[in-house]
Amino acid sequence: MAEERRTGNRLVTRTKQAIKKLPGRRLPIQRSIQMLSDGLDALNERIAELEDEGHRGHALDVLKTNALDFARRIDELLSVLVVVPIKKGPC
Repeated sequence: MAEERRTGNRLVTRTKQAIKKLPGRRLPIQRSIQMLSDGLDALNERIAELEDEGHRGHALDVLKTNALDFARRIDELLSVLVVVPIKKGPC
């Protein structure tokens, strides 16, 4: 049986759900989000591997900082794509 890897990052699930809700056409921002998401997945996988091996050094802290930066950049790009409808009502 394949062992499931934990990512240790709740942002991954939320980000992947947000990416799936994007419209069908591909915008340059969406490509950037996908690339950052792939990078975040790779970082989280490497972090999990190192934690499983018992590493607790500076390199692990750097990887975690980079993963948080990737997640922040994804959130910034997602906020550009979010369109909030304006309700028009009586003035």
